[in-house]
Amino acid sequence: MLTNTQADIGFTHDDFAALLDKYDYHFSPGDIVAGTVFNLEPKGALIDIGAKTAAYIPIQEMSINRIDTPDEVLQPDETREFFILADENEDGQLTLSIRRIEYMRAWERVRQLQTEDATVRSLVFATNRGGALVRIEGLRGFIPGSHISTRKPKEDLVGEELPLKFLEVDEERNRLVLSHRRALVERKMNRLEVGEVVIGTVRGIKPYGAFIDIGGVSGLLHISEISHDHIDTPHSVFNVNDELKVMIIDLDAERGRISLSTKQLEPEPGDMVKNREAVFEQAEEMAAKYKEKLKEQGAPIASMEVVSTVEP
Repeated sequence: MLTNTQADIGFTHDDFAALLDKYDYHFSPGDIVAGTVFNLEPKGALIDIGAKTAAYIPIQEMSINRIDTPDEVLQPDETREFFILADENEDGQLTLSIRRIEYMRAWERVRQLQTEDATVRSLVFATNRGGALVRIEGLRGFIPGSHISTRKPKEDLVGEELPLKFLEVDEERNRLVLSHRRALVERKMNRLEVGEVVIGTVRGIKPYGAFIDIGGVSGLLHISEISHDHIDTPHSVFNVNDELKVMIIDLDAERGRISLSTKQLEPEPGDMVKNREAVFEQAEEMAAKYKEKLKEQGAPIASMEVVSTVEP
């Protein structure tokens, strides 16, 4: 039983400090703790996390996005999670972060979106020599110039919203790389099929083939698929801006690749070199025969050899 003297003694601050020491309430950098806001300052806030001294969160650690004042994120008496960013300073005060929690959760969401092969949309906020910059879930992402499918100058893309697919998600290296071209190719592919004849325009010629624009996306007409006759170089058959009929022989949505052929449309071997008009006049008829032959062979249409449609 407590004596009157013992009952009159209050629980002092020193007693509380002694209990903290006794039970070793230790906070370490990297921990996520609950805290309550009890004072907002112009460039930060004091947070009660149950330590001996109030912890501090500077304004630059309050959000993954830029903010001007702490009350854009925190309110007095609000309780939420905080990340312990740094150990106690000379005054015994811990430094906290919300931004670090947001980064961790943003990377989790982005990895999940990549796993789902999701298409996301984002505004271009800047461009540089290499490509364009966007934000996905608050994270800074990069679109390489070779993966931007537009005839606009890159500088004119600032402020424009683009559909995007993920190319690389690497939290350790802080690399988030996306493709506008892949998103467009996938959308276009949803309306295309193997064996279909489409009209395209030659946009580029390389030693290994010609890049054909088919409604805003690029397909590769490999040199081996131009004609049954031997061809030394695609330059001997095509010029940039030539319009021609081509047949789709492969669609690879995962890699964003479309493979094309004029060889399979030749009524007679070598017609693409000797009589191109005959190829285009009978293109649909030859495509129908090609699809029928595939059915007879029982060949899975989408399993044909794939060649890259990314122009270097």
